[in-house]
Amino acid sequence: MENIEIIKTPEEVNRRIGELGSNIARAYGTTPLTMIVVMNGGLFFAAKLAESIKLDDFYIDSIAAGSYKHNVSSGVVQLRSTLKLDPKGRNILIVDEVLDSGRTLKAIRKNLLALGALNVKTAVLVEKNISRPDGIGHADWAGFIMDDRYLIGCGMDSEEKYRHYPGIAVLR
Repeated sequence: MENIEIIKTPEEVNRRIGELGSNIARAYGTTPLTMIVVMNGGLFFAAKLAESIKLDDFYIDSIAAGSYKHNVSSGVVQLRSTLKLDPKGRNILIVDEVLDSGRTLKAIRKNLLALGALNVKTAVLVEKNISRPDGIGHADWAGFIMDDRYLIGCGMDSEEKYRHYPGIAVLR
């Protein structure tokens, strides 16, 4: 791919996702876990993460949500789909590719708790090192902590392009 600066290679990303999966599995032990993937961005990270979470009682669902248009956050989170699985009484792990403003994860978490989820934790591939006065402060599990740059790869995009790159990069 031209015009990108590689921040994390695919090998570094895969190694870190494997570590996160092991840590999450250890934290939940024999407790049932439901992963809720934030679409579209969380898809690539969640697929790799799910492979590394070695739990017997493990479920996966997804929700479409977001606030970005033309690479800029509108500040308004839209939940654009419903879940197949009822969140009531479940331990839920929301998985997204990046924790930026934190508003999307906060809105989804609030919605899941209102629907009766037992508890809701978060896992992101990248947590940006910024303040989040209107969102969740930090993810429960983060692959990498990075400066506030516009990242691509591993589900992170620019106008829906570059999501498929298996590493993490910035456009030049």
